[in-house]
Amino acid sequence: MIYTTIAALGAALILFVWLGLRARLAEGNLDDYVTARNSQGARALGLSFLASGMGGWILFAPPEIGALVGPLALAGYALGAALPFIVFAFCGPAIRRRLPRGRSIGEFAESCYGTGVRRYVSAISVLYMLCFVTAELTAIGAITSLLSGVNGDLVILGVAVTTLLYTAWGGLRASIVTDQWQSFLLIGLLAIVGFVAIDRVPDVSAAALPDVPASSALGVALTLIIAVTAANLFHQGYWQRLWSARDTDALSRGALIGGVITIAVVAVVGGLGIVAAVSGIELGQPPIPFFALLADAPTWLGLAALILAITLVASSVDTLQNGLASLAVSEKTGLSLTSARWITVILMIPVVLVALQGISVLRLFLIADLLCATAVIPVLLGLWGRMTTPAAVTGGLAGLAGAILPGWVASGTLTSGLLAASFPDSIPTLPPFLGALATSGLISVVIALLQSRQRAPEA
Repeated sequence: MIYTTIAALGAALILFVWLGLRARLAEGNLDDYVTARNSQGARALGLSFLASGMGGWILFAPPEIGALVGPLALAGYALGAALPFIVFAFCGPAIRRRLPRGRSIGEFAESCYGTGVRRYVSAISVLYMLCFVTAELTAIGAITSLLSGVNGDLVILGVAVTTLLYTAWGGLRASIVTDQWQSFLLIGLLAIVGFVAIDRVPDVSAAALPDVPASSALGVALTLIIAVTAANLFHQGYWQRLWSARDTDALSRGALIGGVITIAVVAVVGGLGIVAAVSGIELGQPPIPFFALLADAPTWLGLAALILAITLVASSVDTLQNGLASLAVSEKTGLSLTSARWITVILMIPVVLVALQGISVLRLFLIADLLCATAVIPVLLGLWGRMTTPAAVTGGLAGLAGAILPGWVASGTLTSGLLAASFPDSIPTLPPFLGALATSGLISVVIALLQSRQRAPEA
């Protein structure tokens, strides 16, 4: 059976490589490599947004949230996963008009606020994406070991190498083409695994829904909405697709398509966690409801779930690889297409080495999410005519202070505030995120309005 599993996984990865290599534009230059500028329609973008945002995480986090906290928190998770696409649907056209030849979130920040802010924003984006890709590769290693007798390290290396083959060669076009096929594959496999798994569970009346107060569930939902939305708005892979759209109409429709399907997929996967909880089956320790549904499943179902997982991980990893390379290219002028390809390869070496250790990166992920929350509103306010560089910088600094403030006030010491904002138990909590978002937005707007009033008499 091990050989059958290896053959099936190998066939899936070879299919992705073949699709990606075929997508390369023969005469493509560096700009086409990182943006595929003005080439993609709404359907292609919608499926690409979906596949880029999905990953191995959806087999862990949404089912656990659904099983342990309930439908309200799950709804927050689904909305948080889709909100970045909805933001791009409405703000993307204005960003394209402001920066028609743009390539990255860093370039947008520079056009609004200057080089210093660009460097800071780009650093946050790189940190977030490195955490993301490391987590994805770590996840596929764990899933492989859980569902089969295949060595998870081999699959980590297999995914990293095969996705590098087509992203390093074909750039963003390769990622978008494979995203479309991966979207159809993951929807189909999810439907098969979900229907068969539900059919196998005991009577769903055997247990009740999670007994979590509505206020607590709402707090978890708000935390997830803020954390996931803020972080994903620093995902360079999404910003690339902003300029790959054929026109602003294709961008808006594509982002909305991706958002709507993302909500549906996260809700369905999380719903399987709720089914697992109310069926009374053992969820495991730590809880892994999705995989608990597959306990003692037929061999073919476990293999289908494993192919689903590898599709999810490959679809997000190739986007992150190309996003990291495009950000590096945007930050250093004069790089050649060959250099961009080597950057893609080099950036993956430390990521793979960390992923092979099998350690949890959740705490680092949460810290990166919080950093994104401190800066996301000042960055997007760059589209506001009254916004200024001092207002953005002050707002970002206020966001950092706001992240620490709730813990400081609650405990009475700055050290405790800093500790709370670093999530020592690797559990997302609302106060740091809410403090970061509220203070950064409020201070940015207040400073901008004060500066606007000071300039008005001079005019």
